[in-house]
Amino acid sequence: MTSPIEIEGAEASPVLDKESAPQGDAPKPKEPEGRKPGQLMWARFKRDRAGVISAFVVLFFFVIAAAAPLISKVYGKDPYTLYGQDNPDLLDMFTMPAAPFGGIDGDFWFGIEPGLGRDVFTQLLYGMRNSMATALAATLIMTFLGVLIGLAGGYFGGKIDYWLGRITDFFMALPSQLFFVAAMPVITTVFVAPDKETPTYVRAAAIIIVLSFLGWMSMARIVRGATMSLRDREFIEAARISGASPWRILRKELLPNIVTPTLVQATLTLPSTILSIAFLSFVGVGYVEPTPDWGRMFKIGAEIIEQDPYYMLFPGVAMVIFIVAFNLLGDSVRDAFDPKGNR
Repeated sequence: MTSPIEIEGAEASPVLDKESAPQGDAPKPKEPEGRKPGQLMWARFKRDRAGVISAFVVLFFFVIAAAAPLISKVYGKDPYTLYGQDNPDLLDMFTMPAAPFGGIDGDFWFGIEPGLGRDVFTQLLYGMRNSMATALAATLIMTFLGVLIGLAGGYFGGKIDYWLGRITDFFMALPSQLFFVAAMPVITTVFVAPDKETPTYVRAAAIIIVLSFLGWMSMARIVRGATMSLRDREFIEAARISGASPWRILRKELLPNIVTPTLVQATLTLPSTILSIAFLSFVGVGYVEPTPDWGRMFKIGAEIIEQDPYYMLFPGVAMVIFIVAFNLLGDSVRDAFDPKGNR
């Protein structure tokens, strides 16, 4: 039978051993590794179901727009051939689609265009391709100009910030829609004589110039505010004391810290730019015949909406889905970068 003294010694000995053991020999618990801001942003974004779905929708639109020539080749039709003129049975005596629902059948998935009888499906594919490519180029230029002007005004301050601010106010006060309509013919005549037909690439360049000229101000305002909140921080002062040049401070210290507002604003700018391109084509100063474009399809659809309402169906649904998805994606990206902000 074990004595109480032995029991107490048995219980006390492990405690004495732990206390007497050197601390360096004890195994240290593994500390959790911290995640980078990009990893935290990605984790928050993946938890946003609306953002993930919107990202897939936007990616789908960009993929099919980029693959428009391949899809057209597999489909067996293109947006330029006048199928209604080659086959008179496709159009009735009023040059409307002879088949019901705008000519939708196994050969023409989205129907045919009234009057000329072109394929609506390939016109939509190439129209999305042209609109997205033009909007992407214009958005990149707007982002570059806005970041450059916003950084300069926010960091240097003083007279530079004052005059850049006044220039920004002036451009924001311009009636953008009217300026688009008035400036497009002027810009195209700079490159092409009035008696000659304007090539498509010249029109694309003119659209990009006009949109970029009047679209950088919001980005500049956002970048200026973010730069002013950072220019007096300790790491900026340390860079100044160490002898870093203003260009190095702007490029190495400030620019990486304004990526978040820049990316969010660019994400929200792209869909509005696509709408502006569609507006220019709708009023006849953007892309014109025979170049496929979303806005030009809306213009044709508005003229024959009573006779053939189905022609507007697929371009309109595609535009609504893309714009809504891109706006939701922009909101999700903003919330992923700034979880404390309110949607």
